[in-house]
Amino acid sequence: MSDLSQMAPSAAPSSRDWLRPSAVALVVANVVPLLGVLWFGWKVFPLLLLFWFENLIIGAFNVLKMLLASPADGKSWAAKCFLVPFFSFHYGMFTLIHGVFVIGLFGGQFRHGAPFPGVETVLALIRQEHLGWAILGLTISHGISFGLNYLGGGEYRRASLGVLMAQPYGRIVVLHLTILGGAFLMAALGSPVVGLVLLVVLKIGLDLSAHLKERKRVAAVGE
Repeated sequence: MSDLSQMAPSAAPSSRDWLRPSAVALVVANVVPLLGVLWFGWKVFPLLLLFWFENLIIGAFNVLKMLLASPADGKSWAAKCFLVPFFSFHYGMFTLIHGVFVIGLFGGQFRHGAPFPGVETVLALIRQEHLGWAILGLTISHGISFGLNYLGGGEYRRASLGVLMAQPYGRIVVLHLTILGGAFLMAALGSPVVGLVLLVVLKIGLDLSAHLKERKRVAAVGE
Protein backbone atom coordinates (compact mmCIF):
# COMPACT_ATOMS: atom_id res chain seq x y z
CA MET A 1 0.00 0.00 0.00
CA SER A 2 1.22 3.51 -0.74
CA ASP A 3 2.83 5.50 2.07
CA LEU A 4 1.14 8.71 0.93
CA SER A 5 -1.73 8.24 3.34
CA GLN A 6 0.74 8.08 6.19
CA MET A 7 2.53 11.23 5.04
CA ALA A 8 -0.56 13.37 4.61
CA PRO A 9 -1.72 15.35 7.64
CA SER A 10 -4.94 14.15 9.20
CA ALA A 11 -8.05 16.02 8.15
CA ALA A 12 -9.51 16.38 11.64
CA PRO A 13 -7.56 18.34 14.28
CA SER A 14 -6.41 16.23 17.21
CA SER A 15 -6.84 17.15 20.87
CA ARG A 16 -3.20 18.21 20.85
CA ASP A 17 -3.94 20.71 18.06
CA TRP A 18 -6.83 22.24 19.99
CA LEU A 19 -4.57 22.69 23.05
CA ARG A 20 -1.83 24.56 21.21
CA PRO A 21 -0.99 27.75 23.19
CA SER A 22 -1.61 29.82 20.06
CA ALA A 23 -5.03 28.18 19.54
CA VAL A 24 -5.99 28.77 23.18
CA ALA A 25 -4.81 32.39 22.96
CA LEU A 26 -6.88 32.88 19.80
CA VAL A 27 -10.04 31.65 21.51
CA VAL A 28 -9.41 33.71 24.66
CA ALA A 29 -8.78 36.88 22.63
CA ASN A 30 -11.99 36.34 20.65
CA VAL A 31 -14.00 35.81 23.84
CA VAL A 32 -13.47 39.50 24.69
CA PRO A 33 -15.90 40.67 21.97
CA LEU A 34 -18.37 38.07 23.23
CA LEU A 35 -18.19 39.63 26.70
CA GLY A 36 -18.58 43.04 25.09
CA VAL A 37 -21.88 41.97 23.53
CA LEU A 38 -23.21 40.26 26.66
CA TRP A 39 -22.00 42.62 29.37
CA PHE A 40 -21.35 45.99 27.74
CA GLY A 41 -24.14 46.00 25.18
CA TRP A 42 -21.96 46.22 22.08
CA LYS A 43 -23.93 46.60 18.88
CA VAL A 44 -22.95 45.86 15.29
CA PHE A 45 -20.57 48.79 14.77
CA PRO A 46 -18.11 48.11 17.64
CA LEU A 47 -17.80 44.50 16.49
CA LEU A 48 -17.23 45.46 12.86
CA LEU A 49 -14.69 48.12 13.87
CA LEU A 50 -12.85 45.60 16.04
CA PHE A 51 -12.86 42.95 13.30
CA TRP A 52 -11.60 45.56 10.82
CA PHE A 53 -8.81 46.66 13.15
CA GLU A 54 -7.73 43.04 13.48
CA ASN A 55 -7.02 43.15 9.74
CA LEU A 56 -4.45 45.87 10.46
CA ILE A 57 -2.86 43.68 13.14
CA ILE A 58 -2.71 40.73 10.75
CA GLY A 59 -1.20 42.91 8.02
CA ALA A 60 1.53 44.19 10.34
CA PHE A 61 2.51 40.68 11.44
CA ASN A 62 2.39 39.54 7.82
CA VAL A 63 4.98 42.16 6.89
CA LEU A 64 7.22 40.79 9.64
CA LYS A 65 6.66 37.26 8.33
CA MET A 66 7.62 38.30 4.80
CA LEU A 67 10.75 40.07 6.02
CA LEU A 68 11.90 37.01 7.99
CA ALA A 69 10.85 34.34 5.45
CA SER A 70 13.52 31.98 4.07
CA PRO A 71 16.53 33.92 5.45
CA ALA A 72 19.01 31.39 4.01
CA ASP A 73 17.75 31.97 0.45
CA GLY A 74 19.74 34.83 -1.01
CA LYS A 75 17.35 35.27 -3.96
CA SER A 76 14.41 35.83 -1.62
CA TRP A 77 15.96 39.04 -0.30
CA ALA A 78 15.86 40.58 -3.76
CA ALA A 79 12.19 39.59 -4.06
CA LYS A 80 11.43 41.08 -0.64
CA CYS A 81 12.69 44.50 -1.75
CA PHE A 82 9.76 44.60 -4.18
CA LEU A 83 7.10 42.37 -2.62
CA VAL A 84 7.14 43.79 0.93
CA PRO A 85 6.52 47.43 -0.17
CA PHE A 86 4.01 46.22 -2.77
CA PHE A 87 2.07 44.21 -0.18
CA SER A 88 2.19 47.07 2.32
CA PHE A 89 0.76 49.52 -0.22
CA HIS A 90 -1.81 47.19 -1.79
CA TYR A 91 -3.05 45.69 1.48
CA GLY A 92 -2.97 49.12 3.10
CA MET A 93 -5.20 50.61 0.39
CA PHE A 94 -7.48 47.57 0.49
CA THR A 95 -7.86 47.87 4.25
CA LEU A 96 -8.28 51.65 4.09
CA ILE A 97 -11.22 51.39 1.69
CA HIS A 98 -12.73 48.62 3.83
CA GLY A 99 -12.34 50.79 6.93
CA VAL A 100 -13.89 53.85 5.30
CA PHE A 101 -17.01 51.87 4.45
CA VAL A 102 -17.22 50.27 7.91
CA ILE A 103 -16.85 53.62 9.67
CA GLY A 104 -18.96 55.51 7.12
CA LEU A 105 -21.88 53.10 6.80
CA PHE A 106 -22.06 51.66 10.32
CA GLY A 107 -20.43 54.48 12.31
CA GLY A 108 -22.45 57.31 10.79
CA GLN A 109 -19.46 59.05 9.21
CA PHE A 110 -21.17 59.40 5.83
CA ARG A 111 -23.54 62.03 7.20
CA HIS A 112 -23.47 65.49 5.65
CA GLY A 113 -20.50 67.52 6.84
CA ALA A 114 -18.67 64.62 8.49
CA PRO A 115 -14.89 64.67 7.88
CA PHE A 116 -13.14 61.90 5.98
CA PRO A 117 -12.35 59.20 8.59
CA GLY A 118 -8.62 59.34 9.30
CA VAL A 119 -6.32 58.09 12.04
CA GLU A 120 -7.69 60.56 14.60
CA THR A 121 -11.25 59.42 13.82
CA VAL A 122 -10.32 55.75 14.24
CA LEU A 123 -8.54 56.38 17.56
CA ALA A 124 -11.48 58.45 18.83
CA LEU A 125 -13.94 55.69 17.91
CA ILE A 126 -11.78 53.07 19.62
CA ARG A 127 -11.85 55.12 22.82
CA GLN A 128 -15.55 55.86 22.44
CA GLU A 129 -16.45 52.19 21.97
CA HIS A 130 -13.99 50.99 24.66
CA LEU A 131 -12.18 48.63 22.30
CA GLY A 132 -8.70 49.05 23.76
CA TRP A 133 -8.59 45.81 25.76
CA ALA A 134 -10.11 43.81 22.91
CA ILE A 135 -7.50 45.16 20.47
CA LEU A 136 -4.72 44.43 22.95
CA GLY A 137 -6.00 40.86 23.35
CA LEU A 138 -6.08 40.27 19.59
CA THR A 139 -2.58 41.73 19.21
CA ILE A 140 -1.23 39.44 21.94
CA SER A 141 -2.98 36.45 20.36
CA HIS A 142 -1.40 37.05 16.94
CA GLY A 143 1.91 37.81 18.64
CA ILE A 144 1.84 34.46 20.45
CA SER A 145 1.19 32.62 17.18
CA PHE A 146 3.97 34.59 15.48
CA GLY A 147 6.46 33.88 18.26
CA LEU A 148 5.64 30.25 18.99
CA ASN A 149 4.74 28.95 15.51
CA TYR A 150 6.43 31.17 12.95
CA LEU A 151 9.67 31.84 14.84
CA GLY A 152 9.86 29.15 17.53
CA GLY A 153 8.41 26.43 15.29
CA GLY A 154 10.73 27.32 12.42
CA GLU A 155 7.93 28.07 9.95
CA TYR A 156 9.86 31.10 8.69
CA ARG A 157 12.55 28.82 7.23
CA ARG A 158 10.16 27.33 4.65
CA ALA A 159 7.63 30.15 4.27
CA SER A 160 6.68 31.21 0.74
CA LEU A 161 6.45 34.92 -0.05
CA GLY A 162 3.66 34.27 -2.55
CA VAL A 163 1.59 32.34 -0.02
CA LEU A 164 2.18 34.96 2.67
CA MET A 165 1.01 37.76 0.36
CA ALA A 166 -2.31 36.02 -0.32
CA GLN A 167 -3.19 34.83 3.19
CA PRO A 168 -4.62 38.05 4.70
CA TYR A 169 -6.96 38.62 1.75
CA GLY A 170 -8.53 35.19 2.17
CA ARG A 171 -9.26 35.98 5.80
CA ILE A 172 -11.02 39.23 4.89
CA VAL A 173 -13.29 37.37 2.46
CA VAL A 174 -14.16 34.85 5.18
CA LEU A 175 -14.82 37.72 7.59
CA HIS A 176 -17.25 39.34 5.16
CA LEU A 177 -19.09 36.04 4.71
CA THR A 178 -19.23 35.70 8.49
CA ILE A 179 -20.73 39.17 8.84
CA LEU A 180 -23.33 38.44 6.17
CA GLY A 181 -24.18 35.16 7.88
CA GLY A 182 -24.56 36.95 11.20
CA ALA A 183 -26.84 39.54 9.61
CA PHE A 184 -29.12 36.80 8.28
CA LEU A 185 -29.13 35.13 11.71
CA MET A 186 -30.10 38.39 13.42
CA ALA A 187 -32.92 38.90 10.94
CA ALA A 188 -34.14 35.29 11.28
CA LEU A 189 -33.98 35.20 15.09
CA GLY A 190 -35.35 38.69 15.56
CA SER A 191 -32.86 39.24 18.39
CA PRO A 192 -29.82 41.46 17.81
CA VAL A 193 -28.06 40.17 20.95
CA VAL A 194 -28.47 36.51 20.01
CA GLY A 195 -27.42 37.28 16.46
CA LEU A 196 -24.30 39.15 17.58
CA VAL A 197 -23.35 36.34 19.96
CA LEU A 198 -23.70 33.80 17.16
CA LEU A 199 -21.67 36.08 14.89
CA VAL A 200 -18.80 36.16 17.38
CA VAL A 201 -19.01 32.40 17.98
CA LEU A 202 -19.01 31.77 14.23
CA LYS A 203 -15.94 33.99 13.82
CA ILE A 204 -14.14 32.11 16.60
CA GLY A 205 -14.85 28.82 14.87
CA LEU A 206 -13.67 30.10 11.48
CA ASP A 207 -10.52 31.71 12.90
CA LEU A 208 -9.62 28.59 14.88
CA SER A 209 -10.23 26.30 11.91
CA ALA A 210 -8.09 28.48 9.63
CA HIS A 211 -5.34 28.67 12.25
CA LEU A 212 -5.14 24.89 12.70
CA LYS A 213 -5.28 24.24 8.95
CA GLU A 214 -2.41 26.66 8.42
CA ARG A 215 -0.32 24.86 11.05
CA LYS A 216 -0.97 21.51 9.33
CA ARG A 217 -0.20 22.90 5.89
CA VAL A 218 3.11 24.35 7.05
CA ALA A 219 3.98 21.11 8.84
CA ALA A 220 3.25 19.13 5.67
CA VAL A 221 5.59 21.38 3.64
CA GLY A 222 8.37 20.64 6.10
CA GLU A 223 8.01 16.85 5.85
